Amino acid sequence: MTNTNNLITSIFRKEVLAMSAYKVVDAQGLIKLDAMENPYSWPEDIKNEWLDALKDCQLNRYPDPEARHLTQTIKHLNQLSDQFGVLLGNGSDEIIQLLLMALPETASVLAPAPGFVMYKQLSDGLGLNYQGIPLLADTFDLDLPAMLAAIEQHQPSVIFLAYPNNPTGNLFSETSILEIVKTAKGLVVIDEAYAPFAHASFINALEQNNNLLVMRTVSKLGLAGLRLGYIIGNPAIIEQLNKIRLPYNINSLTQISADFALSNKMLFDQQTQKICAERAVVLSRLNELDGITAYPSAANFILFRTPENKATEIFLSIKRQGVLIKDLSAQGGLLSDCLRVTIGKPEENMAFLAALRKSLAPH
Repeated sequence: MTNTNNLITSIFRKEVLAMSAYKVVDAQGLIKLDAMENPYSWPEDIKNEWLDALKDCQLNRYPDPEARHLTQTIKHLNQLSDQFGVLLGNGSDEIIQLLLMALPETASVLAPAPGFVMYKQLSDGLGLNYQGIPLLADTFDLDLPAMLAAIEQHQPSVIFLAYPNNPTGNLFSETSILEIVKTAKGLVVIDEAYAPFAHASFINALEQNNNLLVMRTVSKLGLAGLRLGYIIGNPAIIEQLNKIRLPYNINSLTQISADFALSNKMLFDQQTQKICAERAVVLSRLNELDGITAYPSAANFILFRTPENKATEIFLSIKRQGVLIKDLSAQGGLLSDCLRVTIGKPEENMAFLAALRKSLAPH
């Protein structure tokens, strides 16, 4: 074992040795409300049409390396002209990784805190200088003076802004974001993973801002199993990312399935409307509970604060009752005492609320 430890420490970078792996909790046998997934499956007739579309998939051949047909579908869906470049990734995570891999070792990366954990995870893994700038405590909005000061001090190569933000669920101030885009000398990536639930986007701002990129995913829409993300922006910037993108990174089954699914947009629009309606119900019910503060959300999840030092106890109690949500309290800071619940089907949401009420009841 000592020889193995010596081998590991001699080979791997100190940044990697200091990290912890990203863990996914086993949800088997539980109502799964921890990962911001769409809880709805497809009607049988749509499933059969999809299977028909897969019949002629040539699994003996490499996939289209440019995923040209799917890329055109995405451009049409987002009403993009040919003046914009689009790069597809194996989930948004791969796109974030590509962006960061393209940077020099001395580069700085900046994002609000709390934010999507992979911005920091991947920056740390690549040995970059990551800076998390705390959000305003009362609103979870951007602290614009602090952000601008950090931009001046660190001159970040990339700034990530999730819109809506994960895990807080809110939309940052549009004027603050545009001020950051104007001020930044590097790239600004607006991560619109939850755009289907927010009805807000910066895609229309791309034309006026060469350093702006908009990133999206089909995961939250209802296609998490496909692992497909994409980023839109200046073709010259997209070209640089394409240089280090692995060939054939979007497999044939994903290309066909995503193209088919996105061509049935009406189905996902209907499911999104159901989720947004349920979100309003869950938010209202949460704020009726003593000791709970639930925050407004433009995403498909809700962040809520529990009584002091009770979050993990409540989380475990809810889990024992068969419902899995997300315990964020260990991250500390603005997330102290906080839990996050994904919006599920009505019966799943009611099961969560019943479990939470029982967890809050005096023993």
